[in-house]
Amino acid sequence: MKCQSARDCIVLLNYGELPDELAGVLEQHLIGCVDCTEELEAFQGFEERLAITPVLEPSPNLLAQSRMRLDDALDLIPPHGFLTQLRINFYRWVGNVQSAPALATLLLGVGFLTGIFVNRYQVGSTPKASEHGTVTVAHPTEGVIANVTGVVQTPNSDMVQVNYNKIVPESREGSLNDPEIRNLLLVGTTAAATSGVRMNAVTLLTDECKTGHACQPTAEGNGTLHALMVSLRYDEDAGVRMKALEGLEKYVGQDQHVRDAVLEAVAHDPDARVRHTAIGLLEPVQSDSSVRQVLRTVATQDANPYIRTASYNALQNAADIQ
Repeated sequence: MKCQSARDCIVLLNYGELPDELAGVLEQHLIGCVDCTEELEAFQGFEERLAITPVLEPSPNLLAQSRMRLDDALDLIPPHGFLTQLRINFYRWVGNVQSAPALATLLLGVGFLTGIFVNRYQVGSTPKASEHGTVTVAHPTEGVIANVTGVVQTPNSDMVQVNYNKIVPESREGSLNDPEIRNLLLVGTTAAATSGVRMNAVTLLTDECKTGHACQPTAEGNGTLHALMVSLRYDEDAGVRMKALEGLEKYVGQDQHVRDAVLEAVAHDPDARVRHTAIGLLEPVQSDSSVRQVLRTVATQDANPYIRTASYNALQNAADIQ
């Protein structure tokens, strides 16, 4: 490094603008150059003297007079034409971009990412059909707040950040043979909103079971039969329980779990119509010992004479068959 370049680097060093790759080269030059070392020391001494010298603030009158003279000088400048002004603005913009390449790259990146986000949002919000023809439509404006997960206030401010989860309703349309639709119907059998939702779901599942479509018992115990048994045992709507019995009728003689659920309805259901219907469903298995035991108990101990008579007649039919 030559002395002239070293002196330029000394100025940059004192202002904290010397690049790292030149700092080592300047340090090596200063070791062997007395003149440049004295230049650096003189510069540092000058900075130290400036640091201890009090800074004098300009008076308000001087500032006001300076602003007035500046305004007068600006008024004397002839106005530029449209093309001249456009050219000046263009060169100013190019200069800003050249002086801040990182900012230009950032703006381009932000524009690119924004375009991708908007495109994905549009694609994601468009209803899509699955391989079974199912179409899902989201309704984000109809969402409700599920719960609040956090509240943070900005210190020394009235700004508050609230984090929350939102339940967004969706609708799905497709064939009953679609597993997604069938799973939604299974969930609908336990819907807490209204009994109408549960009735519609149970009715559709019952029709499927009556025709034998995908209603066989599963090893996991979570299929359509399981959902109908849950509705029979726990649904508060007697109409829903009656509809669940219709769907289970075909499987009373095939599945022990179904039979046990129907026997529970005979013994404990609060609605007499449901109990009478359940007794009729047991006709194919009246010879079973557990069935006869429940019927005897109901025929002799039940408080409802109508149910006692129905149970007694079922026992008599079983005796005639034997």
